[in-house]
Amino acid sequence: MRKKIFLFFLLFSLYRLSAQQATVVKFDRLQQLMNEKSGTIQIINFWATWCAPCVKELPLFEKLRSESTDVKVTLINLDFADKVKKVNTFLLKKNIQSEVLLLDEIDYNTWIDKVDKSWGGAIPATLIINPKNGKRKFVERELHEGELQKLIEEVQ
Repeated sequence: MRKKIFLFFLLFSLYRLSAQQATVVKFDRLQQLMNEKSGTIQIINFWATWCAPCVKELPLFEKLRSESTDVKVTLINLDFADKVKKVNTFLLKKNIQSEVLLLDEIDYNTWIDKVDKSWGGAIPATLIINPKNGKRKFVERELHEGELQKLIEEVQ
């Protein structure tokens, strides 16, 4: 019986290690990400655990991350920084593997325009950046199957 309990806890611990953990950051880290000059297309998605359309589209980003080597997916969580435990539990439950940054900036008005001048502040929102040619695409709504690939093609 002890071996079964030990095995259960060992497997549970390994499962917990498989999901991503959110890193709490300030806007300057996000700004660095948006200005990276690597050859990789950046997909930056703004979301929150309480936003149903955000949660609904997360599998699209996870699928892209797992199938494509020429894009980098970063999920920017907008839950408050004191909710990091809640966010990490959510990531574990959903088995999110993409990089997750929890943005610790309460005053959205100070940084939203720096992401994109057209952004009214609604989420989900997605920014796609091609650092090779400087093209950017910003979408302030839920994405559906096939749309993400079309947006990537628009910045290539």
